[in-house]
Amino acid sequence: MSNKNTKKNDINKAVFRFYEELNDFLPPDKEKKDFEYFFKGNPAVKDAVEAIGVPHPEIDLIIVNGNSVDFSYQLKHNDRIAVYPEFESIDISPIIKLRPSPLRTILFILDVQLGKLAKMLRILGFDTLYNPAFTSDDI
Repeated sequence: MSNKNTKKNDINKAVFRFYEELNDFLPPDKEKKDFEYFFKGNPAVKDAVEAIGVPHPEIDLIIVNGNSVDFSYQLKHNDRIAVYPEFESIDISPIIKLRPSPLRTILFILDVQLGKLAKMLRILGFDTLYNPAFTSDDI
């Protein structure tokens, strides 16, 4: 199989790696390490990351085979994909392909009773810090 567009029914694979808080959306066996993702055809990378369980508004940078790409990039067999959350202190605007401005201003910190709200805020694209182990003093 080549790295060119593949036939619709071929089973292809790509290797994904998610960084930092994006691991909160992954099952434990996929956190903080490379893992294989199998797909048919050439889906958009946005569709793949959402199928894996990571909401696309949480993503600030996607690197495929060493190059920054946008959400419309179509996966190919044997692609290596690194997915990064929003960078808070480094200006990556020269390489970013996903949004016009890389730094956020709205932040939420939620306690143990607001886990479902934390997930919904993240899906809607808000920066949300949630850890069930946080005490009131931590927050």
